[in-house]
Amino acid sequence: MDQLISVLDRIDGYVWGPVLIGLLLGTGIFLAIRMGFPQVRRFFHATALISGRYDDPQDEGSLTHFQALSAALSATIGTGNIAGVATAIAAGGPGAVFWMWLTGLFGMGIKYTECMLGFHYRVLHQDGSASGGPMYYLERGLRQKGLGVLFAGFAVIASFGIGNMVQANSVAKPIADNLSFPAWATGLVLAILVGLVIIGGIRRIGRVAAKIVPFMCVIYVLGALIILISHADKILAAFSLIFGSAFSGTAATGGFLGAGVKQAIQLGVARGIFSNESGLGSAPIAHAAAKTKEPVREGLVAMVGPLIDTLLICTMTALVIICTGQWNSGLTSSPLSARAFSVGLAGYGGWIVVFGLVFFAFSTMISWSYYGDRCAAYLFGEKAVVPYRWVFVLVIPLGAYLKIDLVWKLSDIFNGLMAFPNLIGIIGLSPIVYRLSKNYFAREQKAVQKKTTIFRQFWKMTGE
Repeated sequence: MDQLISVLDRIDGYVWGPVLIGLLLGTGIFLAIRMGFPQVRRFFHATALISGRYDDPQDEGSLTHFQALSAALSATIGTGNIAGVATAIAAGGPGAVFWMWLTGLFGMGIKYTECMLGFHYRVLHQDGSASGGPMYYLERGLRQKGLGVLFAGFAVIASFGIGNMVQANSVAKPIADNLSFPAWATGLVLAILVGLVIIGGIRRIGRVAAKIVPFMCVIYVLGALIILISHADKILAAFSLIFGSAFSGTAATGGFLGAGVKQAIQLGVARGIFSNESGLGSAPIAHAAAKTKEPVREGLVAMVGPLIDTLLICTMTALVIICTGQWNSGLTSSPLSARAFSVGLAGYGGWIVVFGLVFFAFSTMISWSYYGDRCAAYLFGEKAVVPYRWVFVLVIPLGAYLKIDLVWKLSDIFNGLMAFPNLIGIIGLSPIVYRLSKNYFAREQKAVQKKTTIFRQFWKMTGE
């Protein structure tokens, strides 16, 4: 097993090497400039869309804007926010957090672009449902079906890693440590619960996600805030350590073996992408099912995902780990987060992590099962969906039992492989995104001006 992990570690180093990191950050910067920084200039319009102000029940699709965002967030807000952040800090030092932030900020622009394309090139079925994602815009937009097939193949395999085994594995260990519940039994319970949801398809997944995601986010963030308020005097020092370590590395201290800048960048970007999935092409599959006529609107809704996922929840986890002084304890993954929360909130903190992991992992698995079955359907037809779902459910107990290092390495590798064809697609189709955006915001501006003119006329009449 150790030899296999060593081989996978080398492969992981190649996949997540300078080429992919440069592509991800470079694409994010390019799109932010090309689209006029929509993550800043269009943020308030995005929140209005999420509120339901623009929803039309007559539009084609399966999910409201809020349900689509919840389904996508339920896939991204998972163990990456708890175990992934801790793993990045434990191996790359506090400086890795800065590179996670950078990935999240520019990831908002990537998410805007890829989800808009996923919706624009989606396929509508006779029953009113829709299928979309990178495989469709690579085939229908870029005219590169081979790249679409490649992406779908990587995504099917990745769904058993990032969306399945990693989640089950990261839940099983803390439950075993805190409740002495066997890992295989945890996996079996998760498999049954996931199976009950995913047989209902995207509509049921969207409804469940819309209930779970807000609840679990509020509980987790409140717990972290309580800890940070009690450690308020250490927050500035934590930020100083993060920024300083990002550019100078982190010296060995306590149980921490030390890390250089390269290691901080690699782990920060890899875990940031693992957390918010910007550039991987997974979220466009969920957002393609939204009820709207406007691709730009769904892109704006999707853009909010990395803000909530990486810039809010991941930051909370990181600050708790650093402010409680546990970042150099020698622990890693979810046990490190659990220790930090236990130290910060004696008697209750560890349970926030345990139950947070359960909810996060469960929601991630149900959404990733949909991503996988859409890619399986693209490759082999709708007849492949039911067999895929059975295999997906049966693999969950295996993931709970496997050694965590193996699971993480496999997930990192296939996450990275998904990104390559997707980034080719969004860069190649960026002129389409620019044209759609320009057209949409021009129409929105005219609508606002018309409403303003009507209001002024009304005000003038009443004034007279």
